[in-house]
Amino acid sequence: MTAKKLTVVSAGLGQPSSTRLLADRLASATVAQLNAHGTDVEVDVIDLRDLAHDITNSLLTGFPSQKLDAAIAAVSTADGLIAVTPVFNAGYSGLFKSFADLFDPKMLRDLPVLVAATGGSERHSLVLDHGMRPLFTYLHAVVVPTGVYAASSDWGSGASSGQSALPDRISRAARELAALVAASDRSARPLDPFVLDPSFSPIGAFSAE
Repeated sequence: MTAKKLTVVSAGLGQPSSTRLLADRLASATVAQLNAHGTDVEVDVIDLRDLAHDITNSLLTGFPSQKLDAAIAAVSTADGLIAVTPVFNAGYSGLFKSFADLFDPKMLRDLPVLVAATGGSERHSLVLDHGMRPLFTYLHAVVVPTGVYAASSDWGSGASSGQSALPDRISRAARELAALVAASDRSARPLDPFVLDPSFSPIGAFSAE
């Protein structure tokens, strides 16, 4: 059986990063769920902080670097996607949005996606439903019902209630994503988001429906 491909996008800016930590935990939980049902998984992790200059240059010139092209291809050819962003000013990060702006609007058609975010306060958790879910719905992806938000208190040693809730949310979201990934068929989606149209511009890089 061909291994499923799980792509993880982390928009964390720091090192170490709570955003990357959450992304890793979600990926591990999803892989464990798939392995438990006899499905092998290949995991590809994309740290957007390492692509920040490439993303900006691509938005300015319309042409991706080799590294950025590979990252977008990893998303477009995945069987499942985990997308995690820090929250700034009640919204997903500009780096995360800039990366998504490079996607063809139909590139993620029927792709199972788990959305997650990190922030300092629990009150920013609405970014999942008011920001990330509409973004991926517009991109024709299938967003799992459970989004995972981790506030600073979820990582603190004194926040026992938060610590008990976060693993539960991770586990539930991972089960939902794993079920969709197991049934996904990436052959039905476009594989090359940078096929050139007659204007010699990357298709969809700046388009809207």
